Amino acid sequence: MSAREVILGVGGGIAAYKSADLLRRLQDEGFAVTVVPTPSSLNFVGAATWEALSGRPVTTNVWERVSEVRHVLLGKEADFILIAPATADLIARIAHGRADDLLTNTVLASHAPIVVVPAMHPAMWTNPATQENVALLRSRGVTVIEPDIGRLTGNDSGVGRFPEVARIVKEFKAVADRKNDLTGLRVLVTAGGTREAIDPIRFIGNRSSGKQGYAIAKAALARGASVDLILANSNLADLPGAQTIRIESAAELHDEVSKLFPQCHILAMSAAVADAKPENQSQSKIKKVDFNLILLTANPDILATIAQVKKKQIVIAFAAETSLDLAEGRRKLFAKSADILFLNDVLHNEIFASDMTQGVLFIGGSEESEVRHDEITQISKDTLADLLLDHALVKLG
Repeated sequence: MSAREVILGVGGGIAAYKSADLLRRLQDEGFAVTVVPTPSSLNFVGAATWEALSGRPVTTNVWERVSEVRHVLLGKEADFILIAPATADLIARIAHGRADDLLTNTVLASHAPIVVVPAMHPAMWTNPATQENVALLRSRGVTVIEPDIGRLTGNDSGVGRFPEVARIVKEFKAVADRKNDLTGLRVLVTAGGTREAIDPIRFIGNRSSGKQGYAIAKAALARGASVDLILANSNLADLPGAQTIRIESAAELHDEVSKLFPQCHILAMSAAVADAKPENQSQSKIKKVDFNLILLTANPDILATIAQVKKKQIVIAFAAETSLDLAEGRRKLFAKSADILFLNDVLHNEIFASDMTQGVLFIGGSEESEVRHDEITQISKDTLADLLLDHALVKLG
């Protein structure tokens, strides 16, 4: 079998020198690497270095070797595109379809999976413009690896540091080794948080952003599944390639899940459902002087109700708690009739709206004594999504 071809795009940041080691580690893993640096990156690492390490010619703009139509050739031959480091400018140019050097032209000319490794000053990484560009790339199926926290150029420290090469290789391989193992299967995912109206202005809700469910839907889609994504009050964009259904309340969520569940093979119930709703919803704004008491009534347990009628279907559940109580995790696994349950500790608000997560993963058995659990420490929600789908496939047999 011939080696898989990787375009290693190198952006113009000081972390460019670390990509020399990344190139070597990719070669150690059996990948054939062609380096495409941006013109500004050559201020940090020259073309001769990349040619010596890769054993391949290096070009950086579209006016070199014009007869080859280099960007089209590279785009067609690439199995994967890995951009490391990716500066704020490079991320912005890719997000908005710019094509002003060989690397950005190649990105536009290729259908290969793209992995982006940001590295920049914390103020640039947290800038709303950069965050919106990253979100835009992710909505298109681009994998963006979260930067590390630590020492940067000069005396600065914070989020934006180029990740350790071992982590980049691990997360890149998770993308590169992904198979179409969900082809022919239908995956139903719920994400976000329901809202229960008090009046036309106020509601009872929760902090869920929908990112974990969105990651599961995106991963399932990438692995060949047909995906239905039910988004509850999330700012995330519709997922290209999936049927995205937007809802607001627990009742609406129940209706949509009930309708779609019989056709699915895997249900990932990631949405945070409000446990209760106002007994009476006012059709007009309740004045402040009258706003002193809300009578609540319980919402039905959607997952427990739906899972009771499952037929050889796999149910993935989530539980947000303020402590990692293993006994409570096992209880919920069986109470929800779930096959897999991920227990989050949200006490310090580190999970909501974050791209990272941690908790305990419970894998069900026929008896409570057969339940397995694994502690999951600080991984991306994208990585957890694939892990959950891996376990679901094993359960499906």
